[in-house]
Amino acid sequence: MVTLGELMMILELRRQGLTVTEIARRLGLDRKTVRRYIAKGLEPAAYGPRVRRPKGVDPFLPYLRERLAA
Repeated sequence: MVTLGELMMILELRRQGLTVTEIARRLGLDRKTVRRYIAKGLEPAAYGPRVRRPKGVDPFLPYLRERLAA
């Protein structure tokens, strides 16, 4: 993952007409990474809340609560 500064540098160098290979060489990144960030542009990351994964003990919680109350 690149920082916002690196992303801005990638987009600016591309606007100046540099090739993907030259941008990657200057910034020390992989060509595929540079290509991916050029394609995305300034689109914000699409992170959201994670879905809760069920735990192994979930089916037994009512029983355990009952036993603790007794």
